[in-house]
Amino acid sequence: MKHLLTLTALLFGCIATTAADEHFSISIKQPGNPATTYNLTERQGQLVANKALPVTIERLTQTDGDDIILTLRLKAQQRIYYNLQGCTTTTFATERCDFYLPGFWYHQNMRSPGEAPSFKTSRSWNFREDRLSSPLTSVFDNTTHQGLSVMRILDEPCDALTTHAEGEAILSGETSVGFLGFDNEKGTATLTFGYPYIESPRRYIRKLTLTPSITTFARLDKGETKTLRWRIRKSQAADFGAFVTDTWRYCFDQLRPQPIQPRYTPEQMKQQLTNFFRESWNDRHPLKFNSGLTILTDRCEPFEEMQIGFCGRPLLNAFNELEYGYQHQQQDLVDMGNAVFDSFLANGLSPEGYFHDFINYARDGRPDGIHSIRQQSEGIYAVLHYLRYEQRQGRQHKEWERVIRRMLDNFVAIQKADGSFARKFRDDGSDVDASCGSTPSATVPLVMGYKYFRDKRYLQAARRTIDYLERNIIAPSDYFSSTLDANCEDKEAAISAATATYYMALVTKGKERQRYVELCQKAAYFALSWYYLWDVPFAPGQMLGDLGLQSRGWSNVSVENNHIDVFVFEMATIAQWLADETGEQRFRQMHDIIFSSLNQLLPTPERLCGIAKPGFYPEVVQHTAWDYGLNGKGFYNNLFAPGWTVASLWELYTPERTPQFLLK
Repeated sequence: MKHLLTLTALLFGCIATTAADEHFSISIKQPGNPATTYNLTERQGQLVANKALPVTIERLTQTDGDDIILTLRLKAQQRIYYNLQGCTTTTFATERCDFYLPGFWYHQNMRSPGEAPSFKTSRSWNFREDRLSSPLTSVFDNTTHQGLSVMRILDEPCDALTTHAEGEAILSGETSVGFLGFDNEKGTATLTFGYPYIESPRRYIRKLTLTPSITTFARLDKGETKTLRWRIRKSQAADFGAFVTDTWRYCFDQLRPQPIQPRYTPEQMKQQLTNFFRESWNDRHPLKFNSGLTILTDRCEPFEEMQIGFCGRPLLNAFNELEYGYQHQQQDLVDMGNAVFDSFLANGLSPEGYFHDFINYARDGRPDGIHSIRQQSEGIYAVLHYLRYEQRQGRQHKEWERVIRRMLDNFVAIQKADGSFARKFRDDGSDVDASCGSTPSATVPLVMGYKYFRDKRYLQAARRTIDYLERNIIAPSDYFSSTLDANCEDKEAAISAATATYYMALVTKGKERQRYVELCQKAAYFALSWYYLWDVPFAPGQMLGDLGLQSRGWSNVSVENNHIDVFVFEMATIAQWLADETGEQRFRQMHDIIFSSLNQLLPTPERLCGIAKPGFYPEVVQHTAWDYGLNGKGFYNNLFAPGWTVASLWELYTPERTPQFLLK
């Protein structure tokens, strides 16, 4: 507690003591003793305390365009263990500010519960840099439309293990990981930064779990030096969404991420992923499916749970295996795909004509009658692709067409007056969760239904979803509640918004189409802000680092779920399309980075990547000091859901699918 109060006074009490409105302090620890913290002031280019220190700290500033480059150079007079803290102040009143730490903090994170980092728990936070998709902290004043950001200029990547997870911890070796955050204790916004990492006032270690803070100390031997650098930038923007767009572009231009050399071609990826189809096959129940969730990484044996969308994706996987089986004369895959569709037609529908969302055959084998708009939409999407493919092969499925038309008619009937859909609802259409953040997931099947059945009612319903989306999600930059295991700020909401507007642009013309292109572009910037533009470091012995994982092109999941994954589906394709439509070449580069990066952890017989069987692509990739329950940074949780990872990668490597459906 004494340590926490001292740290709070330092980081949350920053004042403007230099021309750049900066304040610095240093904590020096003697092993076995509590650290002593010294406030620093500038004197002739040096940062000094009110007593002699065993380290000299040179402070240099220079300009690069409109940026200020801040450099601190430490030189030890004897061996020390230190933590250096800094902050830069603003005149922005906290109550009118939103904060942006890419891939982890948007606005004030108030969509998140108090058990995750948000203003509900504290108005001041510091985080390890590897939690962030770009190593940057920033604040935007919604009244003056001014912004300020601090970005770490990266060192050569490395990391070290710690012996404990809270309090004061001396690092076991070199790390390049510092911290970034913000302070609002005095009612005005201050951005905080330093090295090595601090996490305060609480650490976020797993889903909805906050623990006491940590301050780490790096070692510097006599005569050794350490150079630390940050970019400080002021900006202007029309609103918070424009601020995020501008700041993402800035991060991209500074970090300059490049595609990596891919390990496998798309065809090689698909060939290996087919082993998931074969090894996950579950035909023991009325519904046949590829078991896609609640799988143990060290066994990869089929489980008894079926989820129609989200994690399981059995219908999309069935279509993928059927299509691939026909293309490559692999009859077993064709037979499995057909068996899935036949079983769902016979046994997978509710009395009102919806898909069963979830069934646990190990428990009671009965659906609960609760539906989510996202999962129903994902099921319809898969069946419509199946129907179009079969139609082009000269095969008709009139009963499936009748079923899908009934579902789409149900969608039209339960759509609300403002164009939205409830997140979850009962079989009779009544609301279970009236939150409307998942509305754009319904746009996709409605547009596809319009093209397949030539029914303009579905297109009109899709238009109404975009009206809601523009007013309530894109305009306020409030992307939330699209992932089903959290109701917070999340990447999937932004991807869903970009995807919905992309589909509408493909089926419309003129000014209406241009509107959708512009909305898609706005949502895409938010979606891509979750994707890493740099490679986080790992310590020796952390498996992902030993495998050589490069995190650029991977994305954080949400405020609540702080791991990276391969959730992309059509986002990379949309980015490439937007580059053509808008001239934004950063989108094309992001496509290339994502496309080349997401194959890195493919389990093959020669390189299993910590997974028991080839083709079972990992899901919970724990890249920072956070875990989903077990194992921590550099490893996976023991349970995972490869059903959706396989489906996502398959979509990434099949970019022609949607244009062929909607344009031909």
